[in-house]
Amino acid sequence: MELRQLRYFTVVAEEGGFSRAAERLHIVQSAVSQQIRALERDLGIVLFDRSSRRVRLSSAGERLLPEARAVLAAADRAREVAADIIAGAEGVLRMGTIQAPGDRLYRALAGFAALAPRVRVRLMKLPPAERLAAARAGLLDAVLVRALPSGRAAGLEATPVWTDPLYAALPAAHPLAGEPEPSLRQLAELPLRLAPRDRNPPFHDLITTALRAAGAEPPPAAPFTGLQATLAEIGAGPPSWTVFYEVSGLPPAPGVVYRRLAGLTVTTSLAFPSGPPSPVLRHLLTALGDGTTGKPGAAPASDEGPGERTGPG
Repeated sequence: MELRQLRYFTVVAEEGGFSRAAERLHIVQSAVSQQIRALERDLGIVLFDRSSRRVRLSSAGERLLPEARAVLAAADRAREVAADIIAGAEGVLRMGTIQAPGDRLYRALAGFAALAPRVRVRLMKLPPAERLAAARAGLLDAVLVRALPSGRAAGLEATPVWTDPLYAALPAAHPLAGEPEPSLRQLAELPLRLAPRDRNPPFHDLITTALRAAGAEPPPAAPFTGLQATLAEIGAGPPSWTVFYEVSGLPPAPGVVYRRLAGLTVTTSLAFPSGPPSPVLRHLLTALGDGTTGKPGAAPASDEGPGERTGPG
């Protein structure tokens, strides 16, 4: 059974004859008759009473007609939805997300909803490496990732969407606590607590590359394990420091101060499969651009992993 056959069937029923149906369909009458007979053979029923001068629906044809119309209406609706998806007016956006400064991400999503109100957004939070792999595999349509080197990711396009300062958390009693914006070179003698690279390769590489460029090689300290534990050890243990990007409210940390790092920032990019962005992605890029306005939250940030605040690396 083909949609074409169902359409021919409904037109013959509406016109009351094969000749008028052929004229309406702009095809020859024999083609209409052939397709109707093929439909009758396929269904095993007679659709029309051909005994009179006017073709009339059989009882089986009367019963089938509303079903045929429903099928054709559903097919037409499917075509409309497909056209809307192509135009970016409807669909589903599968997006890998991060914890963003302040309400920036929420405002961006609200802007996207205003641009594409019939596109549903499905958010997924994964560690950075898994997030990028999901985008390459086509499991996610776009992902937000911090600290991509030069805004690049193998097999993906990447567009920077916002940039944030980086902060050092260091002992309040340390001499550098009095510096409003210490440099990496000034921090070179203080042991650095950084999460292992596999936790967040882009951010880890950003920090280690910046340290090398500054000629700074801080002594290694115990790795960053979790936000509260690391801050507690910085405040009460042997002198050390760690580095954050902004996200939300400043956690209470006795004996710890936060200082903006001089000349060091982290860029968040939207990465998506290579090629021209779809209309939906263009809406998202526009909304993310709008989301960069306003001030971010006033706190140092954390890891991008599945936990909310598990470390900067």
